Amino acid sequence: MARADFSGLGDETGLDLFMADAAKVFLAADLGASSGRVVAGLFDGAKLALEEVYRFDNGGVPLAGRMQWDLLSQWSHIQRGLRAGGKMYGGKVASIGVDTWGVDFGLLGRGDELLGNPYHYRDSRTAGILDKAFAIVPREEVFAQTGLQFMEFNTLYQLLAMKLANSPLLEVAQSFLMMPDLFHWLLTGEKGNEYTDSSTTQFYNPQTKTWANDLLGKFGIPTHIFGPLLQPGTKLGPLRKEIAEDSGLAGVQVVLPGTHDTASAVMAVPAASKPGERPTWCYISSGTWSLMGVETPEPIINDRCYQLNFTNEGGVGGTTRVLKNIAGLWLVQECRRIWRQDGHEYGWEELTRRAGEAMPLASLINPDDASFTAPKDMPKAIRDFCSRTGQPVPETEGAVIRCALESLALRYRMVLGYLEELVGGQLDTIHIVGGGTQNRLLNQMAADACNRRVVAGPVEATAIGNVMMQAVASGAVGSIAQAREVIKTSFPVQEYMPKHSAYWNDAYERFKKLLGT
Repeated sequence: MARADFSGLGDETGLDLFMADAAKVFLAADLGASSGRVVAGLFDGAKLALEEVYRFDNGGVPLAGRMQWDLLSQWSHIQRGLRAGGKMYGGKVASIGVDTWGVDFGLLGRGDELLGNPYHYRDSRTAGILDKAFAIVPREEVFAQTGLQFMEFNTLYQLLAMKLANSPLLEVAQSFLMMPDLFHWLLTGEKGNEYTDSSTTQFYNPQTKTWANDLLGKFGIPTHIFGPLLQPGTKLGPLRKEIAEDSGLAGVQVVLPGTHDTASAVMAVPAASKPGERPTWCYISSGTWSLMGVETPEPIINDRCYQLNFTNEGGVGGTTRVLKNIAGLWLVQECRRIWRQDGHEYGWEELTRRAGEAMPLASLINPDDASFTAPKDMPKAIRDFCSRTGQPVPETEGAVIRCALESLALRYRMVLGYLEELVGGQLDTIHIVGGGTQNRLLNQMAADACNRRVVAGPVEATAIGNVMMQAVASGAVGSIAQAREVIKTSFPVQEYMPKHSAYWNDAYERFKKLLGT
């Protein structure tokens, strides 16, 4: 069991003392693409602390040429996490909520029978699907109705792939549940589609704030399977009786956070937004993916947003997250996995150290190039990209990692420029939240490349945002704005100021040519 850092608790001397004063405990089941955990948020009315009570590995499972999620294993782990939470905190637990990645889903048939394991978004069934989709409905019309970035694995194209394959599951499906909706149904027996995760499907209309049923009908996808759209903060009800008894959490409510993990992460950004005014800061939710965007009161759906392939996803409090998906630390994670297979067990700090010692800005890649989506050998894919684009080939592990990180930072700069164009003004600060905040080298590179102040933290943004949305729903915190103030005073952040901008300006010109912009 991992202990959180409680150094920011002012006069408190540790978790035990803090626990004695904690008025409420909120449990967050936070599932990512590579790991999951159950985290307790301990709130004393003024400050928040986190305690990780259970952690488990997660990931896709190859099965008969497909890639799927092991839902039963995930559910078993969540139950174990609830037992651990019940044992540790008992009657202090007020509620629980689940967040996960977006786009993936499960189907229920008659009698709420689960129809197979949910597919993993990296499964190959959607390869080449966009051309097939746009032959049915023009690309421009899809964007006009949904305002979403075009990515092959979006839920719309997963369902279309099932339709084109005459899937028997789609024919008998009665209910459609996104991944967090599935877990909330397992917890309570209540079915519904939470707003923020539903907005990642590419068949939610952010202007009408309803399912895009007309679009679904044109694709021949049945619309009766989609349930009511529920906002973050909705109280679904108590735990099923058998789960409450098994976990020792009798009377505990299930409350919807922003169930898309990025929505919860953005909830935890320690910055204030003034209603009605244009944004002055942007965020990067940094992990396997880097999701970079702004929080706006309304979606931005226009020709320029369409041309730039940005997305409009739901945020907490009815806001919109205008953002772009960037490959993120997937590049580094996959390099590390390949080197581990070859017998080299490099820790994250070791890889960062080696990258810091490598020659700066020697070679660059497009992090979002299709060759990096799911290569068998990521270091080879990076070297091959450099070779075919006429650049020096990074030979050492440090050079490969530095190439990936510097390219990510330059991609941030490009996306920053696009965001400023979309909102009509300069964004002064970049808030980086999530696990990627621990990569100090990348944080400094982001400040240097973008020539902007970077504020990194909190690390556990997704779990914090999940917990604080539950706190708002319970009345323990008065508003989302107040929740952000609590977060700001409860967790440390680190500031990075730009330097060496001239070198990065030259590199950015090379990067733009590489991407053909």
